[in-house]
Amino acid sequence: MDEYDVAMLLMQADAEDVGEVFRDWMRGMARRTVLRVFEAETQALCGALYRPDAGSPCYRAGSAPGTVLHEGRKDEVRRPRVRRRKEDGMTEEVRLSSYEAAQEPGHLEEMLLRALCAGVSTRGQKDVYPESPANSKSSVSRLWQREGAKMLDEFRTRDIKRDDWLVLMLDGVRLANELWAVVALGVAEDGTKHMLDFEIGASENTAVATALCARLAERGFAPKAGCRLLCVFDGAKALRKGAKKVWGDPVFQRCLVHKERNLRRYLSKRHWGALAQCIKRLRMVQGAQDAREALAQLRSFVQGKNAEALASLDEAGDEMIALHLLEVPNTLHRNLLSTNIIENAIRNMRGKLGRVTRWREETDQPSRWMALALIETEKGFRKLAGYRDLPWLAQALARKPEAMADAA
Repeated sequence: MDEYDVAMLLMQADAEDVGEVFRDWMRGMARRTVLRVFEAETQALCGALYRPDAGSPCYRAGSAPGTVLHEGRKDEVRRPRVRRRKEDGMTEEVRLSSYEAAQEPGHLEEMLLRALCAGVSTRGQKDVYPESPANSKSSVSRLWQREGAKMLDEFRTRDIKRDDWLVLMLDGVRLANELWAVVALGVAEDGTKHMLDFEIGASENTAVATALCARLAERGFAPKAGCRLLCVFDGAKALRKGAKKVWGDPVFQRCLVHKERNLRRYLSKRHWGALAQCIKRLRMVQGAQDAREALAQLRSFVQGKNAEALASLDEAGDEMIALHLLEVPNTLHRNLLSTNIIENAIRNMRGKLGRVTRWREETDQPSRWMALALIETEKGFRKLAGYRDLPWLAQALARKPEAMADAA
């Protein structure tokens, strides 16, 4: 079927059949190309058809039925056979390297892994590639265990050493009852964002957080020389303890989004709008003095409405305005006053993690899925909003805590 025939069929086909007609033509083209490659290798070994190379020990031996893999399916072909004369007078079969390459399952495995990354379950692979020779649930599961372990190892061993790390974000992901993952994301002075690592545990406890931070330090993650680390976290005491134990004196910035959610739990819905306005003002102001005024306004609003809400706000204290106290441009507030960067990444991860119906804590299954989700999410990262002002943050983090307190 040539291009003219294809064009005629496409014009005659219904809209839903156009794709299938084109795919059939592409499969036919690929099949003919494969056969031409087989023939080219056979000629190189034996000489042209009906004109054998007298100096070659190889000769044509007819053909045999065979199969090649193309786009996840097995296609039947007639493969040429070649035999080689040995010195003892016997002959042996010669395997064509082109035929072995056409049977290489690596391309098929790549397609199955791409489907997994796109959200297709191991059971659903058969619907995507119905004619694939290796699409059974068990085959795909074994493939995923092997490739997932490799992906996890590459994620955990990749080089994260830099001399310009400024920000570490820590947040927890609930995978199932009593199964959490603490995720770490780093921001460098050039504005690039990187998924650093994660740790699986029964909760966001100190042991899990410390293990994660310690592994980051072992892998070479450290703040820029002479600077403290800005640690943006969701407010969990365990995360603060873990970061403090490893890096000594980070500047802790409480996530305003988490704090607003926390305050909403205590306040009536009729107060949510006013609460949002107070939080918005806190995000917009620049500098320590204006930040303290905005925080005082927020406290005044909460006071008298709910004692628990007031206690929650007072517990956070200056961690609500730690970034403001550094006297950096408010262009950095959009991304550094909350863990939204990592929250959005987690939201994207849900599409990949949500299809896991049973988490097996006794295996590396949760870690494999987390590595996949973080790697795929990182591919869509852009530079931090306001990244051109990050040198101001670096200068502020280089100041001594006493100087910062005097400035505030």
